[in-house]
Amino acid sequence: MKFSILTAVWNRAATLPHALQSLDTQTYDNYEHVVQDGGSSDGTLELLNARNDPRMQLVSETDRGLYDALNRATDRATGDVVGLLHSDDFFAHAEVLTRVAHVFEETGADAVYGDLEYVSARDTDKVVRHWVSGPYGPHKLKRGWMPPHPSLFIKRDVITRWGGYDDSFQISADYDSILRYFGQGRISAAYLPEVLAKMRLGGASNGSVRRILRKSTEDYKAIRRNQVGGAPTLIMKNARKVPQLFMNKLRSN
Repeated sequence: MKFSILTAVWNRAATLPHALQSLDTQTYDNYEHVVQDGGSSDGTLELLNARNDPRMQLVSETDRGLYDALNRATDRATGDVVGLLHSDDFFAHAEVLTRVAHVFEETGADAVYGDLEYVSARDTDKVVRHWVSGPYGPHKLKRGWMPPHPSLFIKRDVITRWGGYDDSFQISADYDSILRYFGQGRISAAYLPEVLAKMRLGGASNGSVRRILRKSTEDYKAIRRNQVGGAPTLIMKNARKVPQLFMNKLRSN
């Protein structure tokens, strides 16, 4: 099984090395790293060009934002399974791809996902929020469930059949695509009950009150267009974050 690990990046020279290191240390080595750079000018391109890794495919060009960049990277991908490695994120440990590959081979699922930890941007050892996904069931979509996007690995033919990201969404194209794949596509999914990825706080969806409000608006649009519910679904989706914060406090005590 070959993985296509996608990274869309623009001016992230400060955090990208950590992401790259987490990929370099993976024990599973049958992957390609498809990097889509938006025309960085802060040293990101120099950092990428200095890498001596034949598995990396780098293109730098102007794009229309994160989701357009990820679509371009997906179009260049050749692997069986697509996973994401955002420039502000990193894999939780060196066995992530090995364990994900094992679950794919063991279950034959269309997608494999795990858990996610939100960490402090200043101290990545400090966990702020612990997102436990839990097993998937179709009824959960209406209750606001979704797998953490950075911990989701999905077969490339699912994306080919059901389409990539709708980049008319600025923040919630990932949620829209998940509802499309899991809802309309009725794909099979296997849960790997461990943290697969860690995300620095301060990203596009949680950077300000205005962006949080925009995200809620876009989430509601995605819910309605994919016919999985309405306002109660959005309320339950947001309410799911509360126990994640408390769970982290309990884990740290």
